[in-house]
Amino acid sequence: MRLLRLSLIVSIPILLSITVWASEDRINKSTPGLIWSTGKEVGELYRKSHSEEPVALNEHDELDGGFSSLDGMLQWAIGHSDPTKLKDAAKSVQRLSDDELKQRQIELQELVEKLRMPSDAELMKVAINDLNNSSISFEGRLRALEDLLNLVESIDNANVLHKFGGLAAVISQLDNIEPDVRKLAAWVLGKASQNNPVVQDQVLDFGTLAKLMKMVRSDVVEEASKALHAVSAIIRNNLNGQKIFYAEAGDLMLKDILSNSTFDIRLQRKCVLLVGDLAECQLENIDKAELPFFSDRDLLKAIVDLTLLDDLDLQEKALAAIKILLQLRTIEASIFKDFCALDKVLERTRLQLEQLMEVEDQRDYAKDVEILRQEVALIFYKKLEKC
Repeated sequence: MRLLRLSLIVSIPILLSITVWASEDRINKSTPGLIWSTGKEVGELYRKSHSEEPVALNEHDELDGGFSSLDGMLQWAIGHSDPTKLKDAAKSVQRLSDDELKQRQIELQELVEKLRMPSDAELMKVAINDLNNSSISFEGRLRALEDLLNLVESIDNANVLHKFGGLAAVISQLDNIEPDVRKLAAWVLGKASQNNPVVQDQVLDFGTLAKLMKMVRSDVVEEASKALHAVSAIIRNNLNGQKIFYAEAGDLMLKDILSNSTFDIRLQRKCVLLVGDLAECQLENIDKAELPFFSDRDLLKAIVDLTLLDDLDLQEKALAAIKILLQLRTIEASIFKDFCALDKVLERTRLQLEQLMEVEDQRDYAKDVEILRQEVALIFYKKLEKC
């Protein structure tokens, strides 16, 4: 932006020259086709440059050098210029020939083009072209993926990513030899797919889910974490995606990660969150037969045991998943009591939370988790009574 501002300051005489020229009614006589968008008279703008009050910018004008119109750019230029120099520029323009005035017009147009910020679509196309360029540097490839990561945060941008060839370009990066590139590619897919059925289906059509699930097993924790994030985003509330997930033994993958303490706790958080999402989707589709996955005793015990770890965030996510699982028809409360010892675990968790509520910086969070624990206990004991 500093370079743009410098270009603007240097070009102030050009802007003023064109304005004065237009005020003398030479615009239609000498150079047909030049269109000036300002609705203010030159005299009014010139008087404002002499006043003590600053020239007012409209709500779309930016002080960092970005302008939404020539009007805003002109007002800023005049308001930030030396009045004496403006007078000199106004006098000198009257001595210019028609050819010189036409040259000023060209210079002004070039300046406007430099000041125009590229659209999101243009930025996306640049990043996609970079990804498709086999000779681009490692840093350039990372930068292109980071740009797309920011751009697809908008659902409108995410929806046109495939149209621009962006999905194919990003998916191809999942095979890159560099884990940082693979990680970012998975992250882009996850963010674009989040709560977006259009992109979810597009990614599934590429057959990418199985590849992402293999990446979850990566020894590089960041890569595995972003791959699991992508898997979760792609299959959330997407029945077709969930069908593919189970066909690729996704249930075994989740159970393995949740029951194995050697896995990074960040992966376990994402896994238990995904189990809760899948169970909630099952609840919302009551006409669909419940999968035996949710009744797996080892899976249920692994989730219950997570509430005993010294990680409040993980405890909360585990309790949230248990709350949903308890509401499924095929899961018997006796499994939670006899095999998972949920009644004892809930009591131990209550005591843990009581201690945390005495710690000032954890008090509020611990209270929220305690409320959730009470809700789980209520559902559990009510279901147990019906057995």
